[in-house]
Amino acid sequence: MFVAERFLSGLIRIHGKRTVSNDDERTWYPQACRFLSLEHHNHYFFDKEEKSIIERTIQYIKVRTESFEDYFQCRMKNCKLAHV
Repeated sequence: MFVAERFLSGLIRIHGKRTVSNDDERTWYPQACRFLSLEHHNHYFFDKEEKSIIERTIQYIKVRTESFEDYFQCRMKNCKLAHV
């Protein structure tokens, strides 16, 4: 909960107070939102098949990005790809 509260407070500093929503059943986001006086709600509009497709798509994009970097490497010394 402490990590979630620190993460959300950093976002508040950058973007201001917003409604927080997530799609899992974790308890630390609602607790952190109560501590920070933020509105929170869960949404479950993805069924398991749709969520699986989305996760596979994101994984595919990550793999393609990493393989692109294998062929066209950054020329900065000790690059950690933070700028990508």
